[in-house]
Amino acid sequence: MAHTKTKNKGDYLAFEDTIADIDCQTAELTRLSSVKGIDYSSEIRKLQQQQVAEFRRIYSNLSAWQTVQVARHPKRPLLGEYLNLMVKDFRQLHGDRCFGDDSAMVCGIGHIGREKVLVVGQNKGRDTKEKIKCNFGCANPEGYRKALAKMKFAEKFNIPVVTFIDTPGAYPGIGAEERGQAQAIAVNLMEMSRLRVPIICIVIGEGGSGGALGIGVGDRLAILEYAYYSVISPEGCAAILWRDGSKAQQAAEALKLTSKELHRLGIADSIIAEPLGGAHRNIHDAVYNVEQYIVRTLRELKRMSVETLLETRYQKLRALGNTAIMFEPEDQLQKQVKIAAEKIVESGKIKTPQPAPIEV
Repeated sequence: MAHTKTKNKGDYLAFEDTIADIDCQTAELTRLSSVKGIDYSSEIRKLQQQQVAEFRRIYSNLSAWQTVQVARHPKRPLLGEYLNLMVKDFRQLHGDRCFGDDSAMVCGIGHIGREKVLVVGQNKGRDTKEKIKCNFGCANPEGYRKALAKMKFAEKFNIPVVTFIDTPGAYPGIGAEERGQAQAIAVNLMEMSRLRVPIICIVIGEGGSGGALGIGVGDRLAILEYAYYSVISPEGCAAILWRDGSKAQQAAEALKLTSKELHRLGIADSIIAEPLGGAHRNIHDAVYNVEQYIVRTLRELKRMSVETLLETRYQKLRALGNTAIMFEPEDQLQKQVKIAAEKIVESGKIKTPQPAPIEV
C-alpha cells in the first residue's frame, strides 16, 4: 500500500502515512514559496524536524512484518549499487564450466578499500526485464556452482571472499531440480566451511531459505539493520502452517527473522546500521557503512593463521542451534504455530520419524 497524496507512491510503505503527509505539506510549502515569493523556511524547517522525529519513532519499533516490507522496498539498494559505489576495478567472472552462466549470481574480482576480494552476490534486477532475466534473484544450480568455482579460484590465490545475500530463495523450477539444486547448495555449504581464506557474508535485503544459505557460510555473518534472514519466507511459512498466505504477518513474528532477533540468538555476528528511514533513503551512507564493516572485519580476519581461521569457523558453525529460545509462557502466537503443526502431523501429510529397529 502507498499514500495517495504523493507523487511517488513507491517511496512510502503502508506504515509511513504520517511521513507521506509531512512530505506532501513540505512540497506544497516549497511550491507556494516559489510561486508567491513568501518565505516559508521556518515552517519547512519545523516540518523537517517533525519528520525526523516521526522516522525515529516508527523505525525504532518496527514489527517483523514491517521489517520484511522495508527489506523488499523497490528502491532499496541492490547488488549493482554496492558494486558501483564500493568495489573498485571490478572484473566480472562468468560461467560454471558445466551448464551455463546464471544471471542471478554475480561473481567478480575487485578492491574494497585497499583489499583485493572476490565478490559473490545475488542480483534481483531493477527493472522488469532485468528481474525476469535473473529470476528475481533466485539462482539456479549453475549459479551456486559458479559461485563455488570462483571461490576455489580465490582460495588458490589467497583472495578473501565477500558475499552479498539478497534473495527470496533458490529458484524452484523443474529445470533447477533436474540439474541438482539441493546438491549444489549442499556442496557449497560443505566447501565454504573449509575454504582456506577469510569469508564475510552480508545480508543486504532478503535472506530467504537455502538460496541465501548457499553463499552464507563464513567466518562472519552480518546483516543490515532492516534486512531479514529466515529459513523460509513469511508467506511460505503461513501457507504451510495455516494454509493461508494472508497470515504472513503472524508467521514473520514467529520466525524471529529480524536483525535484532538474529543477533540475540547468535546467528548474526553484527548488525550494520542503516540511515534513518532505511537504506533506500540514503544509498551512499548505507553502502559506506557496509564498506567500513568489510574493511574492519577483513583486517581482523587476516591476522589469523589459516588453521586458526578454519578452527574458529568450525566452532562457530557447530555452535549454531545451541541457544535456547525463550518464549513467554502464554505466548498465543507460539501456541497457534504448535497447534497448526500438530494438525498437519495428525492429518498424515507429514509423518513423524520413527526410530530404526535394533538388529540383534
